[in-house]
Amino acid sequence: MNIILFGPPGAGKGTQAQFIVQKHNYFQLSTGDLLRKEVKLKTTLGVQIEKLITNGKFASDEIVNTLLRQSITNLKFRDRIIFDGYPRNVDQAKNLELILSEFNQTIGHIIFLNVSKEIIEKRIMGRMTCDRCNMTLNEFFNKDQIELHPCGKEHLKKRKDDNFDVIVSRYDTYMKTTKPVLDFYSKKVNLTEIDGAAEIELITSKINSVLNV
Repeated sequence: MNIILFGPPGAGKGTQAQFIVQKHNYFQLSTGDLLRKEVKLKTTLGVQIEKLITNGKFASDEIVNTLLRQSITNLKFRDRIIFDGYPRNVDQAKNLELILSEFNQTIGHIIFLNVSKEIIEKRIMGRMTCDRCNMTLNEFFNKDQIELHPCGKEHLKKRKDDNFDVIVSRYDTYMKTTKPVLDFYSKKVNLTEIDGAAEIELITSKINSVLNV
């Protein structure tokens, strides 16, 4: 079964997705990672994407759906995908259902990490990602881990779009276009809401309880 991890930017979806991958042998499909890969490769699509995310905007549905379909149709990941950061709007949610149905796949669980805007601001402003191992740490919450980071703290970088103005823009966009997706999924019996402001270990434990049912 596939899983959707849902919540505002900075809710911790990526962190929890990594734990699910390790424990339950899933494949993490982060639309953000797919988009950043295109940017890193400097493809024509990547240049277009970079302009959008630098200004705190989301990539168009057409761009995201093209990249998404490539992963869903990969037999290696069949019914073992964690959708991290997708869908972002109702049209994408409907599109996802159509693509999965086309390839006889389903969504087994929808997990909503609910976090306030204030906590998200601190999480994103302090977020640092290792350019070698892809580990994500926070300068407000993980000071000791940053100092002892095995790759060296010089490899911990901040993303270009992690600044206050962009945070506000992304959160406002989330409230306007992405929150309705929660209403769309609220009718589903497989939706579980978890307090995303809790300790990471507690959130992980609750998610494992849901997946082990």
